[in-house]
Amino acid sequence: MDNMQQQFIEAGTLMLAGMVFVFAFLGVLIIFINTVLARLAVKFPDAIVVPHSRPNKKSKSNSKTTGEISPAVVAAISGAVQRYRAQHSQDK
Repeated sequence: MDNMQQQFIEAGTLMLAGMVFVFAFLGVLIIFINTVLARLAVKFPDAIVVPHSRPNKKSKSNSKTTGEISPAVVAAISGAVQRYRAQHSQDK
């Protein structure tokens, strides 16, 4: 019985030592990462965010809300497809 109690005490001590070691390691890791990130933040500041301008109220309806594609976009895509086909049909 004395041997079993001694093994439980040894197991508890080992478990506690392991938990303390992991806690200390993670604490040091967090401090190290915060220090490195603080130094990098000075060298590489955040980008400046420019606020978007308000859309003109006189413009046509927004294509995102209506689901329609404007004729200018359709014409540009059609022209690009025709040009692509003309360039690549000569390659064959």
